[in-house]
Amino acid sequence: MADGPELEARRLLWRCRRGMKELDILLERFARERYGAASDSEKCAFARLLDLPDPELAGYLLGHATPAEPDLAHLTRLILAPRT
Repeated sequence: MADGPELEARRLLWRCRRGMKELDILLERFARERYGAASDSEKCAFARLLDLPDPELAGYLLGHATPAEPDLAHLTRLILAPRT
């Protein structure tokens, strides 16, 4: 059986699966590559972002809208930033 951190990581990746390939790629890439180094406030914002309805989330991550909340706007920029 998976321990706490492994189980939490698997649950997070499951929540990243939205059924829209573009969203799945962006969210899963962030979860796998950047989530571990994210600040606590960024992790909290990511959880809130995953709670959003798919159309709203797609608008933010596909560049059609910007979240009004500064922490969500920061996180969307972080998710969309090129990897270095």
